[in-house]
Amino acid sequence: MKHRFSVWCLVAPFAIMATMMTSCKQNSRHPSVPADAPRGVVQAAALWTDADGSDEEFRQFVEDNLCTSDSNRQILFESLSRILENCNEAADKLTVKLLRPTQLTNAGEPAAPDWIMSAYSPMAHFSNDMFANKLAFITILNFPHYTLEEKNTLGRKWSRQEWAMARLGDVFTTRVPAQINARLAQAFADAENYIADYNIYMGSLRTEDGRQLWPDDKILLSHWNLRDELKALYADSVNGQEKQEMIYQVMQRIVRQEIPQTAINSGIRTWAPYADSAEPTEPYTRYERILATAHAFFEEDKYCPSSPTAIIRNFEEGVEIPAAELDSLFRALIGSPQVEQVATVIRRRLGRDLRPYDIWYDGFKARASLNEDELTGLTRRLYPNADAFAADMPRLLQRIGFEPESAKDIASHITVEPARGSGHAWPCLGRGEQARLRTRIPASGMDYKGYNIAVHEFGHTVEEVLDMYRIDYYMLAGVPNTAYTEASAFLWQQRDLELLPSNSIAVQQQSGLTAERADCEAVLDQFWSMYEIMGVSLVDMAMWQWIYAHPKATAKQLCDETIRIAQEVWNRYYEPVLGEHDCVLLAIYSHMVNSPMYLPNYPLGHIVQYQLEEHLAKFASPHDFAGEYERIYRLGRLTPKEWMVQAVGAPPSVTPILNAVKNCVE
Repeated sequence: MKHRFSVWCLVAPFAIMATMMTSCKQNSRHPSVPADAPRGVVQAAALWTDADGSDEEFRQFVEDNLCTSDSNRQILFESLSRILENCNEAADKLTVKLLRPTQLTNAGEPAAPDWIMSAYSPMAHFSNDMFANKLAFITILNFPHYTLEEKNTLGRKWSRQEWAMARLGDVFTTRVPAQINARLAQAFADAENYIADYNIYMGSLRTEDGRQLWPDDKILLSHWNLRDELKALYADSVNGQEKQEMIYQVMQRIVRQEIPQTAINSGIRTWAPYADSAEPTEPYTRYERILATAHAFFEEDKYCPSSPTAIIRNFEEGVEIPAAELDSLFRALIGSPQVEQVATVIRRRLGRDLRPYDIWYDGFKARASLNEDELTGLTRRLYPNADAFAADMPRLLQRIGFEPESAKDIASHITVEPARGSGHAWPCLGRGEQARLRTRIPASGMDYKGYNIAVHEFGHTVEEVLDMYRIDYYMLAGVPNTAYTEASAFLWQQRDLELLPSNSIAVQQQSGLTAERADCEAVLDQFWSMYEIMGVSLVDMAMWQWIYAHPKATAKQLCDETIRIAQEVWNRYYEPVLGEHDCVLLAIYSHMVNSPMYLPNYPLGHIVQYQLEEHLAKFASPHDFAGEYERIYRLGRLTPKEWMVQAVGAPPSVTPILNAVKNCVE
């Protein structure tokens, strides 16, 4: 998972990328300007209020601060870029330090003040301050905002600096009060803290006849570790399916809010997930957290009439791809005939009818035939702690194809830390900050699941270093949206076994497949992952549509509706393949609680990854592969469409992988 921010994420939380020009809610009029006035003057006037000055003062401000020469505009651009980088970097340093106790396991147990400060945003007042001191207006005057459509059309002919200046025009486009930003930060922090402590003590689970299937010390975070455990159990031919069925039951209880309160982050009671619990169940906390975030969004909405919902701000202005376009893209894949063709392959390999949890079938990966205990033994020896993984990063980069000096330089900008949650990447927001790779590392060392996650997060951090430390303009630092950093993470994660030492048993055993068959296995694996996460994303998007249509809904009503939506998507696209009418499994993802509308970034990331893989396959040598990978990720924050066109020559599409699957199963 990725905590992804743009370079001005702390300026306007959640509305991460470009925002449409809005006349934010103000109890005053705005100066009138001639119809033929420059774009920046018109946009500045729309945000200027009586509190900022009179009409005459506005006209004088424009006269004093509107650049009339390219050289002056260039100087201003460099100055504003430097200021934003310094402010973002300083705030990021403070945020990282304040969050250490609640996010990392090596910072001691968090006390009450730590939880309070986990919701503090150092930049909550920054935008207001910049409007008050008029720096925001100077920016708007000289670097006006362009709509997404304009960026996708005009941007085809823009130079790199013109793109950077256009992104500077995306920074100050709304005037949301600081207290609203603070409420959003609090809601996000509360949801994150709730999820970070949502562990299931597997040793407390019992079968219907009272048997214990896991050891007492097996503790799995929902949903990530539960899912990964389920995946790993395909290699267990003795007890694997019985354990998978139990995890499936636990997941359903979580979604339906039927889990005993004593079963959450506690092993003090045993319980059988197949039967209704006599213990008090968790109240509707899962859905209360979602609604708390929604209510904070509703307050923000009042100040953004041109983008009046978080849905619009997230997709059309954050992701820069409308939700309806993503919906169509996802349904084109999950409704394709290729789904049943791949399902037929899975049935044949498993030797049984498919079950709902086979949405996470993991048998196409090279590691599927390997013993996970052996892999864990290897990764624990290699990485007994975070420092060991950090020390090995230059070698990992060289395995991909980076030259030794380049690999050493990239690794020097990445810090590895042990996470309380499942793991995530924390980006550097300035060229004096580190990218932070967080993953779970038990006292016994990094198990294989932790290693796999660490490689995923490593893919994020490598991207972050390349498009921050090796970018030409700070305002282009980053990627078009979160999906594009997920694509980098997926590229690395798919190569996790290749990155192990060349003399390891895992690398030796996976060499049994022909290159052609190995390529097909990778295609089928990626397709099946898309099939799973696209359904999850549709549920997440539909849930938020319902929340906005029912702003006064209770947590119970939201629970009931989320279940209904999950069942509806399941019955249409998944029941014909995986069985079980009215299954609720698509609503299990913790992202629905702590990362609103984040999930669609994953399938979009898979789409981007596959197109990148197809393109990068043309570069045979590791050195050439690494060079092209670096070129692509140094494109920075263009729009999603323009980035893809410059990277691989085509916009995002599911057609390439559908064609590849067809070729592999015929």
